[in-house]
Amino acid sequence: MTFVGAGPGAADLLTLRGARVISQADVVIWASSLVHPDVLTHARGDAEIVDSAELPLEGVRDVYRRAARDGLAVARVHSGDPALWGAIQEQLAVCATLGLATAIVPGVSSFTAAAASVQRELTIPEVAQSVILTRLGGGKTPMPAGEDIAGFARHGTTMALFLSAARSGQLQDELTDGGYPPETPCVVAYRVSWPDELIVRCALADLAATVRAHKLWKHTLVLVGPALAADGTRSHLYHPGHFHGFRRAERAARMALRAHDHPLEASPEPSPERPREAGEPPA
Repeated sequence: MTFVGAGPGAADLLTLRGARVISQADVVIWASSLVHPDVLTHARGDAEIVDSAELPLEGVRDVYRRAARDGLAVARVHSGDPALWGAIQEQLAVCATLGLATAIVPGVSSFTAAAASVQRELTIPEVAQSVILTRLGGGKTPMPAGEDIAGFARHGTTMALFLSAARSGQLQDELTDGGYPPETPCVVAYRVSWPDELIVRCALADLAATVRAHKLWKHTLVLVGPALAADGTRSHLYHPGHFHGFRRAERAARMALRAHDHPLEASPEPSPERPREAGEPPA
């Protein structure tokens, strides 16, 4: 029994391992509401195809029970990466109860696909070095205490907001209340990598109006943060002054890099000279 991340949509964003698992499966379970049908082109012609969009967990469990009894190879295909809002933990528990061995194949998440679509790095040096993945509270699944958009927004770093477009006004308000300036850049990404993909850029002040103007409420991700527009500074990774196990640093570039990172250490103030005692020879 293998859970497969199908990626954000396009069938060619499925990993090689995911495609192989699907091609070897006796049963392929997929959600037609979330996964692009082209992913099924990897399935065998005689494979049983089950659409989980029409089934509760109990219905899927019946397939798992049959797989455990008959020794069937099952590929359970999830959109994006199964680790993010994939509801796989409850399925893993069912499999454990049935004695069904499991494995997970990660997939490309829609937030990285959206960043690729707009050709932006989400972790710009000296601008943002963290990415917060979250969703707006008040939906079908309650949010734990202490996890709220305004609280996360206070970090001022890059945020990827899933499952939140249907309440874009609340989303904009909470991001603003958390401290993002009105001009903070946002990316609204609908069905990234699907044929009908829509990517719209806007300022935070216009986020709700932008989402409503395009009538987006499902399959929509929002990226927000200064890294979406800033250039930042050069990273250390490919700087000639940076060294690692495969490359030596250039001495002059290393000194310049240290001066940039630690200006006080690189250029220390001279210590005042101690007065000589009477009869003490000069140093």
